[in-house]
Amino acid sequence: MKRLKRKKQNGGVVVNGNGSFTREPGCGRKQKLAEIHQALISDPVDIETLRRAAVSKGGLLTDELRRKVWPKLLNINIYDLPHKPGRDVRENHKDYNQVVLDVRRSMKRFPKGMPATERAVLQEQLIDIILKVLKRNTQLHYYQGYHDVAVTLLLVVGERMAIALLDTLSNYHLRDFMDPTMDSTKHILNYLMPILEQVDLELHDFMIRAEVGTIFALSWLITWYGHVLSEFKHTLRLYDFFLASHPLMPIYLAATIVLHREKEVKQTECDMAMVHHLLSRIPQDLPYELLIGWAQDLFEKYPPSLLAKRAALQSRKSLSISTFQAFQLSTLHQRPDSVLQRLTKAQGSTTSRHGLEAALPGDRGQLWRRGNRMVKMAVWGLSATLGAAVFAVAQTAMDWGPEALLQLF
Repeated sequence: MKRLKRKKQNGGVVVNGNGSFTREPGCGRKQKLAEIHQALISDPVDIETLRRAAVSKGGLLTDELRRKVWPKLLNINIYDLPHKPGRDVRENHKDYNQVVLDVRRSMKRFPKGMPATERAVLQEQLIDIILKVLKRNTQLHYYQGYHDVAVTLLLVVGERMAIALLDTLSNYHLRDFMDPTMDSTKHILNYLMPILEQVDLELHDFMIRAEVGTIFALSWLITWYGHVLSEFKHTLRLYDFFLASHPLMPIYLAATIVLHREKEVKQTECDMAMVHHLLSRIPQDLPYELLIGWAQDLFEKYPPSLLAKRAALQSRKSLSISTFQAFQLSTLHQRPDSVLQRLTKAQGSTTSRHGLEAALPGDRGQLWRRGNRMVKMAVWGLSATLGAAVFAVAQTAMDWGPEALLQLF
């Protein structure tokens, strides 16, 4: 198997090209915190430094920082957030019943020990967040697994900010998954095998002979791994990485996971059901930092443009890919929050206070103990044990059997 060496530059930062970055272990937590803080107060905001921080070792470190940095990565003004959804958001919505079913089955995505009444309110907010975004963007189509992305955002940033983040992600990073058919999603999955072919031809050929396809990675891709990881901290680490990276980075990470399990795969009987069964059960003890760095290396050496022909996908057919460069450029001219706040006050806006409250959730324990906890709890930074509900398009071989899965494709 080919191994890639990362380029080193001064200051402990590795620049891999195409907007991918890593940081050498020598850069400490205090230094990273200082760099993030300085980047946030720079005018304009230093987006490149924030991207480096998000993808480098440890990611954004805390939920407090995520509440400040995630909006900047997606060019969102925290003082101009969408209003909370009204009752009308649920009226006559074609996806209402499916969204409710998926959210009701997402109990494992919330912290153990959370009172049932509080979890129920969060689930109601999750339903409203999803329907609000879909109603604002009639060209978008709901898919099962979308709620896994939405709940991760809600647990970290609260209801109103989650709407803003999910809206932007749905129009850019997740856009191809929200077509009326799965054609674009299947094409993105098609990048997986060409990456493996470039790095480990023997492994690639083994999987071709086994006819395993790529369906095992479907739930990884469309939920940004939120559906399959049991520890919330690992999900958050990957969200830091993906929010600061190219929309296809999740499929490059999928390739590194398969490559990391090379020996297991090759020792398995060369049979579609057996290989699918192995790969569809993602290990919970993966070396995430190693795999993130490796995914960036692969992205630099084998960019999507190089693999597009093998993946049978021209970039113009992918809305996520074709709009990414313009989206990245749009994030580079943001004002720091302190300036935005002054401007908002100068304009006499009444929304700044509410925007700030939604963007900067308070301490979870204090909110549980005092005040109207049924209203405030949606803005907590929570840690959760994942394992979201099973959804139809991502059923594993154990549930459906490989023959049924292949009918999807």
